[in-house]
Amino acid sequence: LLGRFYDFDDNQIFLDGIDLNNIHTRDLRRRIGVVLQDFHIFSGTIYENIALGDPEVDIDRASEAAKTVNAHGFISALPHGYDTPLSERGQNLSQGQRQLLAFARVLAADPEILVLDEATASIDTETELLIQDALKKLTAGRTSILIAHRLQTIQEADRVLVLDGGKIVELGTHEELLKAEGLYFTLHELQFQDTDESGSDQKP
Repeated sequence: LLGRFYDFDDNQIFLDGIDLNNIHTRDLRRRIGVVLQDFHIFSGTIYENIALGDPEVDIDRASEAAKTVNAHGFISALPHGYDTPLSERGQNLSQGQRQLLAFARVLAADPEILVLDEATASIDTETELLIQDALKKLTAGRTSILIAHRLQTIQEADRVLVLDGGKIVELGTHEELLKAEGLYFTLHELQFQDTDESGSDQKP
């Protein structure tokens, strides 16, 4: 809806006070970056997967984005660095490395609005701290919408909306929702109890 891949007539979404339907789709989509749980890695080099054919994203801009989101380390360790070819869907990278690459890609595009849809759901423990640090850098200074079961991802959000059955049932900060002892509190207790027992996050 935000990117107008689906148009709608019965309601409105405003961006800086402007109805989305009055913004050209090309201008709108250039301002929105999306990272999905299952994103696509293309056959090509690391650099090509960051730049995605954008002539403004040269190797310096790509590497700077990679450094910011903690991807430069593993890229530099590859046989050919940014010129390392990737197989279809990036099977020669770990899930965590693919996630960091996706973060570098969206940061290089420098969107004003960021949508992360379960972007930290399937990461390996080896890169978890790198992912969490990258997430803070990626969302800094932008309007960010984070969709997650992994509550650690959203604890520092300005507003948390809790959905149940497709409806908003709670709204507040992390601390406010814990004090309310509602659904969010229950999910938090279940998830972090699993963390304490197993040493890794589990979806409730």
